[in-house]
Amino acid sequence: MPTRERRESGEGPRREVAEPLTVLMFRDVNPAATSPAMAAPRLLYVVTEDWYFLSHRLPMARAAKAAGYDVHVATRIKEGRMVIEKEGFTTHALSWSRGSLSAFGSLAAVLELRRLFRKLDPDILHNVSLKPVLLGTAASLGLSDTATVNSVTGLGTLFIGEAKLSEITRRAVRFALRHLLRRPRSKTVVQNPDDRAFVIALGAPEETVVLIPGSGVDTELLTPLPEPSPPVTAAYIGRMLADKGVHILIQALALLGKRGVPLQLLLAGDCDKENPGSLVPEQLREFANLYGINWLGQVADIRDVWRRAHFAVLASRREGLPKSLLEAAACGRAMVATDAPGCREIAIEGKTALTVSVDDVTALADAMEKLAGDAALREKFGKAARALVEAKFSAESIGQQTVALYKSLKAP
Repeated sequence: MPTRERRESGEGPRREVAEPLTVLMFRDVNPAATSPAMAAPRLLYVVTEDWYFLSHRLPMARAAKAAGYDVHVATRIKEGRMVIEKEGFTTHALSWSRGSLSAFGSLAAVLELRRLFRKLDPDILHNVSLKPVLLGTAASLGLSDTATVNSVTGLGTLFIGEAKLSEITRRAVRFALRHLLRRPRSKTVVQNPDDRAFVIALGAPEETVVLIPGSGVDTELLTPLPEPSPPVTAAYIGRMLADKGVHILIQALALLGKRGVPLQLLLAGDCDKENPGSLVPEQLREFANLYGINWLGQVADIRDVWRRAHFAVLASRREGLPKSLLEAAACGRAMVATDAPGCREIAIEGKTALTVSVDDVTALADAMEKLAGDAALREKFGKAARALVEAKFSAESIGQQTVALYKSLKAP
């Protein structure tokens, strides 16, 4: 693990300082006691939003801190600074916009990151999701002492969604990724086998692509919950995006209403004005009134949702590894989900879930109706889902795998 001597406190560049007289006088008397202490290796996460770091990177960062790393977080700060700093991490505010990949905005972000990297001189730079991967890696070019970890957390709207981007832009991003992911002393982290194949096809050397499944679930906080009383209720937790299949889910519920199936639906999460595929609040309120949906908005404790819901549903088009399903599984909930990359790692047909094809409203409605009407099947799936989370997706396991990756990045 690369550790470099830092001779002054604070975050500025290192410089030579004069030795104190007492050190010079006793240097030959007790060298072990007077040799400069090696500073903790400095780890810098670059993440788009503070809430995303808290939601999806906290187990890794905690594990790194416990392993002796000096953890820093560079992100757009909204309301998460105090929570992040309470964990013992140092925050650095970025001024970028998550939803923009404009040439001018990207250049400004690269320059801002470049200044930060020169100031902090991190041993390891961990870029999380597409925009930080592109801009963070570009900004780190020439910093030979810094190893890089790039987490590709699903493909996002750039490749699969509603983003109104030209094919030229998409090709430019692919070209940039192909070259940036081949840098020396770098690793690319993916969350599922489909994304691993995608990244390798882009040109990342196979030996540098590491599969670490998901963000980690706190299996001590999230424990199996008893089923609530009727009526049977399904729940979706996440952003209100087309790529998450919210439109398809609402259409499936409407179809069940026509069939006379008394299934309730909870939606928990906010709209995302920076995502071009997001529903707007007015749409959701209209759907809620029309179909009897209970839209909860953002929830502080997801256990409150699973105390009210009998099973989870996710109609997503593609995921890295859906934390909403991992959390539902940890709470002992069965699932209905699309047979899509990322989803199929936790929603396993006939074992933990019923799965359907992407964008198939009728199949989704059929699966929801079947699970709603079969309490024994829900119990069977829920127990298997909890066991799977404990075996593969716990925060402790994911943290250990991530720290092992950091330690593998030796100094040249």
